[in-house]
Amino acid sequence: MKPTLFRNVFSPSAQMVINKPLSLTALTMAKSKYEYVKDFEVEDKCLPNCWIVVRIDGRGFSKFAEAHQFVKPNDIAALELMNRAAVTVMDDFREIVLSYGQSDEYSFVFRKDTQLFKRRGSKLMSNVNSLFTSAYVYHWPRFFRGRELHYPPSFDARVVLYPTDKNLRDYLAWRQADVHVNNLYNTCFWNLVLKRKMTATQAEEKLRGTLAAHKNELLFQEFGINYNNEPPTFRKGTTLVRKLVPDGNGRLKPLVVALVDDIIGDRFWKENPEVIGLKSLATFQPSGLPSNPPLPQPSAVHVVHPGHATHHQVNNKTPAVTGRPNTLNALNTLNTSNEDGNTERNPEADKHKMQCEPSESDRARCKP
Repeated sequence: MKPTLFRNVFSPSAQMVINKPLSLTALTMAKSKYEYVKDFEVEDKCLPNCWIVVRIDGRGFSKFAEAHQFVKPNDIAALELMNRAAVTVMDDFREIVLSYGQSDEYSFVFRKDTQLFKRRGSKLMSNVNSLFTSAYVYHWPRFFRGRELHYPPSFDARVVLYPTDKNLRDYLAWRQADVHVNNLYNTCFWNLVLKRKMTATQAEEKLRGTLAAHKNELLFQEFGINYNNEPPTFRKGTTLVRKLVPDGNGRLKPLVVALVDDIIGDRFWKENPEVIGLKSLATFQPSGLPSNPPLPQPSAVHVVHPGHATHHQVNNKTPAVTGRPNTLNALNTLNTSNEDGNTERNPEADKHKMQCEPSESDRARCKP
């Protein structure tokens, strides 16, 4: 006879406790002969002392954008939805020191000394990706009011390790240089398609082999567009960092702050040393205010509320896009200081900005 134990089970109908036998097999299941299957799991622990970057990228987003009638070449509501999903991730994972997003991708930088999930790459990647995707779907109705989500979006993800601070900065510089190249191409492409009524093939052929100067000239001569006057968000992407922000009651509160800024040059990193230095959070100081302003400063930082979004942005510029609700203009009212070109720049990174055209995979994003 098999040895058994008894457990107490409460029966609501009889209002009494019944002794029910419990097999010892259930108690020893974790140490059964089947436990060997755990040996097939791969220990994917990330190397120590390395920056961990989780990058998510929209899967099949050209089709998704077409099905949901995104504005071409840039849809402000879609970009803000991406930013809102990224803020959700940063609110949940406090080990993320910086995030950078553009188009349908976002990069999340974890502290190089993080021990989250014991530095298991698969855990970090799957948790970030699943939370970002669910947040994207959850917040969709708040940014696209009255526009139904026809099918679930999906994002692929990868984990990349960068052993030095320079490696990390070069990675982020690469992603921002990519914004300029792709956005300039897409702006030309969609103006040719939408305003000149060219086919996608004709527009692509017209742009083939052209340099940045040629594209700028095309936009100005044929469409009266000065590319330098395009919203900075489209040209630079969005950087999310953590700062101490006045809460309006004389106290400082740690919040995720959205910046539109040049992260290729040195100025950004000198002004935000806590990102790489792993130091305590700095007080957020909007440009144009004294270095030690009296608290509170509610006018300096604005909370964006496209359906209760919680990221904070600086409102020290006239919105670059007019005729839209303020909630959709928010990303164009960020800290866009140093637009006069005084920023120190990396010559090697600038070479990427003069390449003829995007890669095949990037070009595919702009096709209808």
